[in-house]
Amino acid sequence: MLSRPEGQPLSLMTSQLTISIGQGSDKGRKAINQDFYGACIPKEPLLTSKGIATALADGISSSEVSQHASETAVKSFLEDYFCTSESWTVKTSVQRVLKAANSWLYLQSRNSPYRYSPDKGYVCTFTALVIKSNTAHVFYAGDTRLYRLVNNHLEQLTKDHRLWVSQDKSYLQRALGMKDSLELDYQSYTLEAGDLFVLATDGVYEFLDDKLIIDTIRQHPDNLDKAAAEIIAKALENGSDDNLTIQIVRIDQLPQQEVDEVYQQLTTLPFPPELKPRMIFDGYEISRELQVTNRSYIYLAVDTETKKQVVLKIPSVDQRNDAEYLERFLMEEWVARRINHANVLKPCQQTRKRHYLYIATEFIKGKTLKQWMIDNPRPNIETVRNIIEQIAAGLRAFHRQEMFHQDLRPDNVMIDELGTVKIIDFGAVRVAGLLETASPAAQQTVLGTALYTAPECFLGEVGTVRTDLFSLGVVCYQMLSGRHPYGTKLAMSHTRSAQHKLSYQSVLDDQSHIPSWVDEAIHRAVQIDPNKRYAEISEFIYDLRHPNKSFLSKTRPPLMARNPVAFWQGVSLLLLIIIIALVANYPADTPQ
Repeated sequence: MLSRPEGQPLSLMTSQLTISIGQGSDKGRKAINQDFYGACIPKEPLLTSKGIATALADGISSSEVSQHASETAVKSFLEDYFCTSESWTVKTSVQRVLKAANSWLYLQSRNSPYRYSPDKGYVCTFTALVIKSNTAHVFYAGDTRLYRLVNNHLEQLTKDHRLWVSQDKSYLQRALGMKDSLELDYQSYTLEAGDLFVLATDGVYEFLDDKLIIDTIRQHPDNLDKAAAEIIAKALENGSDDNLTIQIVRIDQLPQQEVDEVYQQLTTLPFPPELKPRMIFDGYEISRELQVTNRSYIYLAVDTETKKQVVLKIPSVDQRNDAEYLERFLMEEWVARRINHANVLKPCQQTRKRHYLYIATEFIKGKTLKQWMIDNPRPNIETVRNIIEQIAAGLRAFHRQEMFHQDLRPDNVMIDELGTVKIIDFGAVRVAGLLETASPAAQQTVLGTALYTAPECFLGEVGTVRTDLFSLGVVCYQMLSGRHPYGTKLAMSHTRSAQHKLSYQSVLDDQSHIPSWVDEAIHRAVQIDPNKRYAEISEFIYDLRHPNKSFLSKTRPPLMARNPVAFWQGVSLLLLIIIIALVANYPADTPQ
């Protein structure tokens, strides 16, 4: 099974990932072949965004339907992996696809006569090799092996999931379809041109030594299929009594990037001219300038065809010679097109050929959260909750795609006339899946605004759910108090020791109507140590409305404040007990 799916352009490389592959399989001395193998070498852009995938599955001899499990596992993996989000990492994509395949196989067994005999159901061992950019990703469950040629010998990269009870008897501990949940091992390796990998079932590797396999491959460098066939034949000659399958993968060329060449390709579209009101530009009539920053120029315009108002964003003149900036600029639209959520800015559907470099998005009739906060310096807590909950919903839409905003602040949040909140500006978004390629946009720099950026970002750590949570917590704090939880000191604390000296300033004040447990929820969201924050944004949102029991026990007012009468009654009772005890222990007078 060797296929080449189509796709849409995503990334720019000066040279493509290129491999040579040889494959072969034989039923051997058995009646049927329960092995199944496949490889998928896609065209661009999937070649860059998803890589090349190979897979090998081995059915178990105790099952009469295991060959169906092997075929299903390999086919579903190679088809579904390339349909996963381009923003997901290889690890996330493969794990989700294989967990789905495992559940399907397990369900087939449960609905068959083999429901009480797992070793006779839809079960197979499985190993996959995904090559993306300069990294090899390995996934496996069972005893189908993957080797890498190192210093003239084959180094086994996988570990056999078998339990040996004697020298001649063993049991398979892991496989696809064996249990309702899949336990999958994962490893990754940095690649070099010329690297060679071998995937094989036990019908091959148990009957041949490394030297014979390596010599055979080297005898046929231009025909790896022939090498695979000869290796299978030699294993049969050596007495193999099982199905035999082998895949040989050689890395011929790795992708390389040069910033200058990336820049040249990005600028094949000319930069827009200076835009002025009433000017017709690429099918849009410019209405007025909305905002000018050192990063971009933003204009309100009207689509001459649909008559709808839109926002046009064009690159800043000051940044037009910066290839990294330009790639991030183009990434904004790529990100926006992959998130469809009511609380996230929506890009305009491109119906005409574009002649210039710019981004067109929906026009939000409203104001920024920054302006809203100026207009509402003392908002009630319910209004704040509503806005924070909408921002959180938008952030979760990013996180489901393994994207992290990294620049959440009041300037990057809009509130329309109906009260709908939308996250805007995706220039700092971190896309986990794209960081696996050596792209200029993937360089780790602090792109957010210092007062809202999580402390770990200043230490070089990458964005996560918890970094966006920190920013959300700061925004919530500022809405309630007009201040920042650590003042301006956080922006100047770029070492771990300096950050640990920072002290959280409570959002409460003498006239505050804010419950103390709300302050505790915000405090946890903006902890300096990310491991002490909530694991998920939804937990923070829940605690903004529901007093956390651990907070209540810690923040409960003293008895004197809650019930002064009961407090003094308790004190009086304690004093009475002390007096009685003293009198009882006082020695009686003795006669002289």
